Amino acid sequence: MESEKIVHVIDLGGADATQWLELLHLLAARPEGPPHLRLTSVHEHKDLLSQTAMALTKEAERLDVPFQFNPVVSRLDALDVESLRVKTGEALAICSSLHLHCLLASDDDATAGAAVAGGDKERRSPESGLSPSTSRADAFLGALWGLSPKVMVVTEQEASHNAAGLTERFVEALNYYAALFDCLEVGAARGSVERARVERWLLGEEIKNIVACDGGERRERHERLERWARRLEGAGFGRVPLSYYALLQARRVAQGLGCDGFKVREEKGNFFLCWQDRALFSVSAWRGRRFD
Repeated sequence: MESEKIVHVIDLGGADATQWLELLHLLAARPEGPPHLRLTSVHEHKDLLSQTAMALTKEAERLDVPFQFNPVVSRLDALDVESLRVKTGEALAICSSLHLHCLLASDDDATAGAAVAGGDKERRSPESGLSPSTSRADAFLGALWGLSPKVMVVTEQEASHNAAGLTERFVEALNYYAALFDCLEVGAARGSVERARVERWLLGEEIKNIVACDGGERRERHERLERWARRLEGAGFGRVPLSYYALLQARRVAQGLGCDGFKVREEKGNFFLCWQDRALFSVSAWRGRRFD
């Protein structure tokens, strides 16, 4: 992206302006001047998108970075890729943070096996092997491949919460969320409003969805990176190792959390955010073509 004049970033399922504010500052500091930045953000809540647009537009004007915000109000499993409005000549980057797993619920819906919205228009990898019986997640990844991104960054929970059997899901969830609650115990004061909200409205709702719901209602279907890697490679994506500089930045952020238990582990070019020795989240980078 260093020499690109037009950069288009697609944020799948995100409405948090924090990381994009940092990107604006990085682009503003480029010696050759900032590119024109287009940010397409996909979220089901219009109000959150409006807040993000306001914050980013204001900062872009202050930094004198050419900026355009394209809000797309949609759930990820109902997204029409045409609404992303990708244009020829743009350097395209796609970011998905903790949202792709929701597509796996579609396999239990009555629409299982249907192509992603706009599927007749999508370009498909000759290596992907997509067929009419392809799952919603696989079809969606194939549609993203068809957009020819220079890079796609995927962050997902490093857990196996998509088993058909309740016992297996329960045991896996017990171990995974025990580690997350340990993080909160060390890093957040008991009785704080913020901690209570995270425990009840975020982690509590995820746990309830994993163990008490089934079929299309069970949307928290977390899977480990090794399974996502097979899907992404099947759709035509190739792995891109994350840089050593990115690793240093990630470790600096982990150290800034104020707890010795947080670690960032690098493995085969991927990053894993860990609590003690338990991996909680994976971060991987992909490119819209296979490498020889």
